[in-house]
Amino acid sequence: MNHQSALTAYIAAFVAELVNTGIKDVVVSPGSRSTPMAMVMAEHPGLNLHVHVDERSAAFFALGIAKATKKTVAILCTSGTAAANYFPAIVEARYSRVPLLVLTADRPHELRDVGAPQAIDQINLYGKHVKWFNEMALPEESADVLRYARTVCARAASAAIQAPAGPVHLNFPFREPLIPDLEDDRLFELAERPEGYVSVNVGKRTLTEEEFRRMAAVFEKHEKGIIVCGQIDHKGFNEKVALLAEALGYPVLADPLSQLRSETEYGDWIVDTYDAFLRFEEAKNMLKPDVVIRFGAMPVSKAAGIFLKENRNAWQYVVDGGGGWIDPHALSTEMVYCDEELFCAGILQHVQKRHGSNFADRWLKMNGLSKAAMDAGMDRENLNESFVYHQLPELLPEGASLFVGNSMPIRDLDSFYWQNRTDIRVLANRGANGIDGVTSTALGASLYAGPMYLVLGDLTFFHDLNGLIAAKQYKLDLTVILINNNGGGIFSFLPQSGKAKNFEQLFGTPLNLDFSHAVEMYGGKFFSASDWEQFRDSLAIAKEKSGLKVIEVITNREANAADHRRLWQSVSREINKFADMEK
Repeated sequence: MNHQSALTAYIAAFVAELVNTGIKDVVVSPGSRSTPMAMVMAEHPGLNLHVHVDERSAAFFALGIAKATKKTVAILCTSGTAAANYFPAIVEARYSRVPLLVLTADRPHELRDVGAPQAIDQINLYGKHVKWFNEMALPEESADVLRYARTVCARAASAAIQAPAGPVHLNFPFREPLIPDLEDDRLFELAERPEGYVSVNVGKRTLTEEEFRRMAAVFEKHEKGIIVCGQIDHKGFNEKVALLAEALGYPVLADPLSQLRSETEYGDWIVDTYDAFLRFEEAKNMLKPDVVIRFGAMPVSKAAGIFLKENRNAWQYVVDGGGGWIDPHALSTEMVYCDEELFCAGILQHVQKRHGSNFADRWLKMNGLSKAAMDAGMDRENLNESFVYHQLPELLPEGASLFVGNSMPIRDLDSFYWQNRTDIRVLANRGANGIDGVTSTALGASLYAGPMYLVLGDLTFFHDLNGLIAAKQYKLDLTVILINNNGGGIFSFLPQSGKAKNFEQLFGTPLNLDFSHAVEMYGGKFFSASDWEQFRDSLAIAKEKSGLKVIEVITNREANAADHRRLWQSVSREINKFADMEK
């Protein structure tokens, strides 16, 4: 058996099956040991290859593509620390349920643990952070091994996309020489089952009619119910949960990542300022639920999480079509493994529409009062963080995608980005909540979800400057709103902010960087805004220009914390007035 012939046939069979499974995008980081796979992939007309030098950024770039398309994306790298640099994005993919097919090249078995260069232990490298791992066989040209390669490919692709979606890892040992034979015009012709060797059919989780009827009876019995929607981005879910809310008379606490603040025509039941009013005992005492129905990840709001924890005596239903255990506070009375849309539809068949609810009216009234208080109290004269987020629905084009950085930006979006009719899709890396790879993820998503806007802090932007190379290489359109408060703004809201000694060194961590030089290096356009007119003008100019645009908004951490507290106090005053009227 000729080594080159076997190498070529084995990899070509795998790549052909990869395309048969529906995978179209592959992010490749250059390297020697992955040469045969990369070269064969580049020959297949059904694959879109994106080359990214930095493996950490490359994996996050692929994560962004998968988030935008909701389809599996493959990533390929060489052996050694290249594979280790994939780890942060794989962790994020695991916890945010994003499908990735991780392909790592490796030294053959005889070169492992003997001091060979660029050889590390890659067996189960990512541990429990991948849904499935397989150490691939060495390449052979026999019919049985080619069937094996195709079957493993189909199985891996299926495992990645099955609910809950997530990363799958295949490790490929390759012997030298590593150059495949690409002269064969029939390189991707498959002798058996050319349309695909094996398909995996998986149905959505559902419940029996008896179970739907039983839970519907509970919901009909209890008027004091709420629906909590965290991060969830399922097509068709918005309409179904809105209809469920209307039928039950349950207000919907809609996290910004639920897509319910901007993608539904059923907005009458949406509560979007709960992060403000659930900070106060007067409000919480008036809004105690008997039933909680929760969809998606835990909400961003800490205040909402504390409220749920304080009401552990309520019936709490966690509906998860992925069959996970999203219950960090051990609150659930029932863990419901059912597709979220099917759950809403199933309950709707067994409930009579509730006409009028004093409890729901109280929630919605509280929401309106809080919104009015904060809107009236916002500083519209000086450029500040809260009003930036509040203005985004007005300033961004309809149908845009908004990627939000972690730490303070996602929390400010939760607080000040209210219900609108702009059809803006909101994305974030909330699986592990890290600040690494955010820019790369947004750039990957921009390939398929535009116009793309990214709002993030200066530490997050600095953490992934390498990722900007993709914007230059592929001429990607991305507008970055860079909130630069020269450090970690969120720490000004945490208890350590009261300890002045060593605070700046350990938590404030000012960078004192001029980001314009980095943006210029990557071929981008840099704008600096010091007032509202400059900010709006910069956004207007950015809309008309292609490529990378970065709009820096200079703010002050201490002033921002004080502004937030001032707005919350305005909400507190309105709540007290309302509570007095209700007595």
